[in-house]
Amino acid sequence: MRGEGLKTTEHLLGTVLAVQANFYRVQLDQEEGERGRMGERGKSNSSQTPLIPHSSTPPLLLCTRRTRLKKIGQQVMVGDRVVVEEPDWAGGRGAIAEILPRKSQLDRPAIANVNQILLVFAVADPPLEPYQLSRFLVKAESTSLDVVLCLNKCDLVSKEQQVKINERLTNWGYQPVFISVGKGIDIDQVANKLKDKMTVIAGPSGVGKSSFINEMIPNANLRVGEISGKLARGRHTTRHVELFELPSGGLLADTPGFNQPDLDCAPEELAQYFPEAKQRLTVDSCRFGDCLHRDEPGCIVRGEWERYQHYLDFLETAIEHQTQLNQQADPESTVKVKTKGKGQTQYEPKLESKKYRRSSRRTQLQELQQLYQESEES
Repeated sequence: MRGEGLKTTEHLLGTVLAVQANFYRVQLDQEEGERGRMGERGKSNSSQTPLIPHSSTPPLLLCTRRTRLKKIGQQVMVGDRVVVEEPDWAGGRGAIAEILPRKSQLDRPAIANVNQILLVFAVADPPLEPYQLSRFLVKAESTSLDVVLCLNKCDLVSKEQQVKINERLTNWGYQPVFISVGKGIDIDQVANKLKDKMTVIAGPSGVGKSSFINEMIPNANLRVGEISGKLARGRHTTRHVELFELPSGGLLADTPGFNQPDLDCAPEELAQYFPEAKQRLTVDSCRFGDCLHRDEPGCIVRGEWERYQHYLDFLETAIEHQTQLNQQADPESTVKVKTKGKGQTQYEPKLESKKYRRSSRRTQLQELQQLYQESEES
């Protein structure tokens, strides 16, 4: 229920488009903006308050968060549906008094009420890396949101190469959309998938995410990064999460670029994030309910499918992450995990007692100096 203060003050509904420091940029619903304009017109004759210009775009307010929300520890996220009270139309200010229930929530990036993830990769410049793509796909699948796979710069590869890539990803369980932002190829296909939805765009740096947003929303004016010649990867350009309104309807969220998303899922859940493995589990089930699909007898997932090695590598990462969480929950644990290389871990005993730990070189020098002084004095 809303607080008592909302009964005696004007309050409006809107969506948080961006969060910076302790301020929140809120776009009001169309009908709320019209109501605000009518209110200002009614007061203009007596108070000389400047009229809000009529526009088809709902007005934006720069808002703060009420102290009550801060005290109860309720965070305001990009994408939140909020109640704004005491709007100052002339100054473009307001205060967020309430956060409406969220339909969905992502922690990385921190954004609420998302419908789907648009995963953007390039087929060339930088080259398509199956292992990296697989990692992004697993992370996207773990959110339980719909995943749209978009492959940019298709003009840099032949039609035959596109067919091979399409067949490969179809076997993975995906139907990619090939586009070229630079040449304007099939942008409309992706636009139709984004209409009237809130979409998070993600993918490694340098694949054309910012260029895609600038193409879809000309007034976004995002800075476009260059490709690093040494690493054949793009440089990070996006600094914070921000929602942009699509001309055809819907919202598109740009997220900070990253090259390797975290795999923080539980080991026993990982197979569900591979459509190929999930399909096998739908047809039948493994002999053991807690099967990790490595070397267990009667496993129906283990087999000759292309990404099985990816699954094994990611499984080791998930097990290591779970072990670290268990150690944090159990500080008396006597085992620690040591990473030996890609996909390889080693368990070693903890040396809790100081007598088993090697002294630092500085401590050793101090002890030698003290012994020398004692011998000189004697």
